[in-house]
Amino acid sequence: MYRSHNNGSLRTSDINSEVTLSGWVQKSRDKGFMIWIDLRDRYGITQLIFDEERTPAPIMEQARTLGREFVIQIKGTVIERASKNPNIPTGDIEILVNKLTILNTAITPPFTIEDTTDGGEDLRMKYRYLDIRRNPVKDSLIFRHKVTMEVRKYLSNQEFIEVETPYLIKSTPEGARDFVVPSRMNEGQFYALPQSPQTFKQLLMVGGMDKYFQIVKCFRDEDLRADRQPEFTQIDCEMAFVEQEDILATFEGLTRHLLKEVNGVEIDKFPRMLYDDAMRLYGNDKPDIRFGMEFGELNTVAQHKEFNVFNNAELVVGIAVPGGNSYTRKEIDKLIDWVKRPQVGALGMVYARCNDDGSYKSSVDKFYDQEDLAKWAEVTGAKPGDLICVLSGDVNKVRTQLSALRMELAERLGLRDPKVFAPLWVIDFPLLELDEETGHYHAMHHPFTSPKPEQIKLLATDPGAVKANAYDLVLNGNEIGGGSIRIHDKETQALMFDYLGFTPEEAQAQFGFLMDAFQYGAPPHGGLAFGLDRLVAILGGQETIRDYIAFPKNNNGRDVMIDAPAAIDEEQLKELHLRLNA
Repeated sequence: MYRSHNNGSLRTSDINSEVTLSGWVQKSRDKGFMIWIDLRDRYGITQLIFDEERTPAPIMEQARTLGREFVIQIKGTVIERASKNPNIPTGDIEILVNKLTILNTAITPPFTIEDTTDGGEDLRMKYRYLDIRRNPVKDSLIFRHKVTMEVRKYLSNQEFIEVETPYLIKSTPEGARDFVVPSRMNEGQFYALPQSPQTFKQLLMVGGMDKYFQIVKCFRDEDLRADRQPEFTQIDCEMAFVEQEDILATFEGLTRHLLKEVNGVEIDKFPRMLYDDAMRLYGNDKPDIRFGMEFGELNTVAQHKEFNVFNNAELVVGIAVPGGNSYTRKEIDKLIDWVKRPQVGALGMVYARCNDDGSYKSSVDKFYDQEDLAKWAEVTGAKPGDLICVLSGDVNKVRTQLSALRMELAERLGLRDPKVFAPLWVIDFPLLELDEETGHYHAMHHPFTSPKPEQIKLLATDPGAVKANAYDLVLNGNEIGGGSIRIHDKETQALMFDYLGFTPEEAQAQFGFLMDAFQYGAPPHGGLAFGLDRLVAILGGQETIRDYIAFPKNNNGRDVMIDAPAAIDEEQLKELHLRLNA
């Protein structure tokens, strides 16, 4: 038996007990006549004491050889600690050691295994197995486990059945790029790793499973951005004989359950917002509604003077920054520099101060008088003491730019409290999205999303105006889930493929198995998928997902610990009927 107790369990009620403990040496303090060692495992830390008067001399000498991260086993007696430590649960006791066994030695780790470490992110990713020993990472992984257990509990109680779907599937041209896997047994042919189990869960509905879920790995070979992983985990769900309201109610329930059980937070309202309103009021389709600063469109009150920057803009739009009039000119200049960064891309920013006496002072006083600026304040909801920030330009670009500014200002003002949770459904997304480079439409969600039935006829004349039976669940400015009611008949699905530019032959080759299945009595169905990594991070009060993933990739999609991706040898390439370009 390596241990009778773990290192977080012993209390004063265990005094005089004989115990066996195992773990890693956290630190050692040698005072000559006495040695203290902190012994750590997943459960906590217990202090060991070696005393010249009470500990055999050979064991004292052995204790002096112990280095950081040595793996040891001890036997001893629980005694009351003379100098108690209120910061740890075991701080009232220590173990007087009478037997010590070194289970494994350790070289000096490349960074300190402490809550606050001296290791940079790249170094910690290279030695991730050491990083996991640190409480912040360990606790994040345990937290993820708790969330997934609550997900399974809730969905199982709602009669969902967990079903595994294949990882080796067929590559399709829709969506992001696939990771492909060569088939040794079928020369020149390839599997793809799934971007989601979409078609399989629809086939499960055809098969009569009625309610399905799966906590599943998905893969997308996308251009990487910060905090995006090439492999990620979804809570994937599908339901038969449902309408949109049924799905929204079910997953409001799941979100409420998680917030209550994991965070101790009760949420009553899940407001709903049209996609068009989200874009108009917040500049993006996942608005953070924990704070205000809604957009005010200023065209009618700002394009009547001789200020051509505004007159030539498609959209003039502003926000009221609460208390922003306290900003110095230097601080405002820095804000202007911030919006002009390439990551944001604005050409500049106009501002107006709302003074406490009801007067206004703007950066464009040459063109606008007090009456004009009062209208700006009315449109943006600005009050005395606020600052109005105004951007102008092309509609889509300027909304994105102002959205970025809104979020940055909220961060600076402390308005994004991670302990406050504000869920929101965004509904009625466009069915199709125009690719400005090619001039072709593609599915905004995926080609299996059902259009609003009454708008199907618009596909022929005004495809950009067609709305989808699609919905996203947003939490604190992050999309945590998205889904739709699916097309469930062959004729509508074939029509959708046609509008997406597939020939009948291409549609049959890529998705014939699904359309064939629809001929055998497919029920109305729909579903939703949560991004588990993001959901766990937000519930944990963070927006960085890496610490909630055991072995994450870096920003370049590399696993620096195992050095992957990596080249394979010529024999493997030959077996797979592949060759690299010379």
